[in-house]
Amino acid sequence: MNKAELVARMAAISGMTKAASEKALNAFIEAVTEALEKDDKVTLVGFGTFMVAERAARKGRNPRTGEEINIPARRVVKFKPGSTLEAAISKKKKKK
Repeated sequence: MNKAELVARMAAISGMTKAASEKALNAFIEAVTEALEKDDKVTLVGFGTFMVAERAARKGRNPRTGEEINIPARRVVKFKPGSTLEAAISKKKKKK
């Protein structure tokens, strides 16, 4: 699902216009981005938690040449799914 499809689905579910849904989605993305820039966690109960983690520097290999390279430390975004989301995903489809 891409952004346009997500906006259309949000509009269908909420009854809002596509323009209003896109505005809401953009505001959500901006708010989450601002919080993560400040090292805050964003927790949506039942859905999951967005957080920033530190990834340590490590050694790696250039797949083309096999040469050993240094991969620098960096900050990465992580998402931990909530119990409601995990339950919805793990349901097996029933066979007819």
